[in-house]
Amino acid sequence: MQLWHLTDGIDRSIDALTPRTALREIPAGIIKANRALWFVIVNALLFTVTAYLINKLCFFLSPVALFVVLGYSFTKRFTALCHLVLGAGLALAPVGAYLAVTGKFDITPILIGVAVLCWVSGFDIIYALQDEQFDRENKLHSIPSLMGKKQALQVSRILHFLSAGFLALFLYQAHVGLIAWSGLAIFCALLIYQHSLVSENNLSKVNIAFATTNGIASIVFAGMVISDIFLLH
Repeated sequence: MQLWHLTDGIDRSIDALTPRTALREIPAGIIKANRALWFVIVNALLFTVTAYLINKLCFFLSPVALFVVLGYSFTKRFTALCHLVLGAGLALAPVGAYLAVTGKFDITPILIGVAVLCWVSGFDIIYALQDEQFDRENKLHSIPSLMGKKQALQVSRILHFLSAGFLALFLYQAHVGLIAWSGLAIFCALLIYQHSLVSENNLSKVNIAFATTNGIASIVFAGMVISDIFLLH
């Protein structure tokens, strides 16, 4: 389940007013808010217990992960940097996976984590372009509502450029081969393509740029890096 859907219960009154989100399960009443809350509580407890069973470092850091993930929806009420918080929530995945396996920090998961943060933040800004006017009218914060569509797209491009750069640093540090570097090239090409689909005057292809293109990019990059590692080792 996507991170922003997990926190729909917090935003259900806002989502119910937005045509794009009004039909989601919680604002539409298909799933009751109290049941969703209990679902989150139970899973948060299971997450903490699982972290304890993995190693002590994961256990002690589990509250941090829960704070970021569950606190995301509140941030749009007071900061336009909410996109970065969402990115941080997903960036915890590669860092957490590395800690679970090794039980220690290293530069490798940090590079991947920062790359994911920039990547997710960048495409979330593109997604938020659809709600620019609604956010302003309801005093919600986002990069598009703060800066306008044109400048928001510039910020998104910068974040995606940084994402590609950190992934390149990761590949260099990991001493991978041509297959992995080719995967990064395809990933970058798809980032460029998604930005070609959206402009300040045309948001008709936002869903393709936001979901389809990024889904393909992530699968291709991960698959090619994994293949490269297995072939080299």
